[in-house]
Amino acid sequence: MLRTLYQSVVILAVLAGGAVAVILYQQHTAASREIARLAEQKQELEHFVERLSSERRVADVIVSRQEKHGGVLNTTLLFVEYDRAGKPLPARTLLVRGAMVHFDAMVIKFERDFVQRNDPLRGHSLALFTRVYGEHETPENGARVDEPGAIPQVYRGADPRVTEFEMTLWKDFWRLANDADFRSGFGVRVANGQGVWGPLQPERLYTLTLESSGGLNMTSEPMKGIYREALKQQTSPPEPAPAAAVQMD
Repeated sequence: MLRTLYQSVVILAVLAGGAVAVILYQQHTAASREIARLAEQKQELEHFVERLSSERRVADVIVSRQEKHGGVLNTTLLFVEYDRAGKPLPARTLLVRGAMVHFDAMVIKFERDFVQRNDPLRGHSLALFTRVYGEHETPENGARVDEPGAIPQVYRGADPRVTEFEMTLWKDFWRLANDADFRSGFGVRVANGQGVWGPLQPERLYTLTLESSGGLNMTSEPMKGIYREALKQQTSPPEPAPAAAVQMD
């Protein structure tokens, strides 16, 4: 009888130990899953914050020449836009009257949940430059960046799906700005005109960037050697053609 009782106690102990082990294993597994879930959530939040605070370079500007005409300082600019892939487009030369240079653009900002999901069409704000002008001229007399009715350079060669979507937005830009229901249908949070400006001077590189969920910014830094060499190539006069050989009789 004592032997049977002893065996029963042993069996109960084994069963109890097994139950405790199962409970501990389940708790450990649940804790591990919770830790993994929290880590994944933290990583997603970090990526979201990174996307919200990220900026994309949209243009570089260099002053190639400044000289006075009739008492007014004329500033010649080399203006280089970047396409959706971040590749520079052909440089354009723009002339403005003054040193305080204004860059006007139409800016579209999407709802932040599209930025959070890194949506391929709405995951980043959009900007389309319209005019560049100085303080001694009106915006109407400023240099046009894109010709009316023409496909902007930033869209040439881009993904047709992206181009079609964004061109639709630019076509109805002011309706987006004024019609909340229409704006909501495209997932647009804000559509408005925006400008950045400041005194521009030679020997500096000015960079225009666009925040993923915000607007335009302009920063500057000393011009690097590679830009200086490019500037020389853009502004240097062509070499004279070699003189024709004289045939002696």
